Amino acid sequence: MRGAVHHIDLTARDLARSAAFYEEVLGFLGYRRSRGDATGVDWDLRDAGHLVCSIGLKPARSDRDHDRYSAGLHHLAWHAAGRDDVDRLHALLVRLGARILDAPAEYPAYGAGYYALFFADPDGLKLEFVHWP
Repeated sequence: MRGAVHHIDLTARDLARSAAFYEEVLGFLGYRRSRGDATGVDWDLRDAGHLVCSIGLKPARSDRDHDRYSAGLHHLAWHAAGRDDVDRLHALLVRLGARILDAPAEYPAYGAGYYALFFADPDGLKLEFVHWP
């Protein structure tokens, strides 16, 4: 589909630690690992065998914390199938000991029925899982 995101690559200070985190989160979302070595890890989301989107993880070249208010990526959000889907990912993240920025709640400022969870990856990148009917 023209204009749809084909892939996104993220960077991580500790590739192994972040790969374990994303394996759980992206696995929950339906992505499957397609490649992994010292140069990076990729997960693909497919529909009927066709690539929908790929998310890659590459080693960072610096040790600085992620700052979403500097130039670059502010946050990444995925669609949820329903409110219960958001709640299930929240429960998984709690079990993993992930940093929850904002627990599942309605955010009417973003639109009627906007229900989302905000959390951070091991390097502090803000992530969101949202159901918006």
